[in-house]
Amino acid sequence: MGKRDDLILIKAGGFRFIGILETADAPATVALFRSMLPYTQKLIHVRWSGEGMWIPLGETGWASSLPNENHTAHPAPGQLLLYPGGISETEFLFAYGGVSFASKMGPLTANHFLTVVAGQEQLRALGEKTLWEGAQEVAFDYATDEDIKSIKAVSRL
Repeated sequence: MGKRDDLILIKAGGFRFIGILETADAPATVALFRSMLPYTQKLIHVRWSGEGMWIPLGETGWASSLPNENHTAHPAPGQLLLYPGGISETEFLFAYGGVSFASKMGPLTANHFLTVVAGQEQLRALGEKTLWEGAQEVAFDYATDEDIKSIKAVSRL
């Protein structure tokens, strides 16, 4: 049961997804994320940005030296961003629908470093569960061959 260093298993709110790391477009962000694995936290519905969820990482400043890479304010469903802090706290943003990344201070951009490539059909259900039921456990780790086989494969895998 080998692990794939480019594929990430995401378990959240009883759902399972496979994401691919965007290493070519966000190498520093991917390296930082890899250093955190395995990572477990709470997933919370966004307050300002639309149909997304966020994972607070605290205001430690540990990510503040990250360069802008592959950054956006409008992620597509299934894209995960890392906001390194500054105007708002350091966080991951996990889009499940239309998102315009912002805080009460205004628009923000963050680094797109991970894209869901299997299980996308469950994104809206996870987002709505997080909205209506509150914070959900979320865990990230490298995907194994078994994880990949157990989740609907798509052409990008």
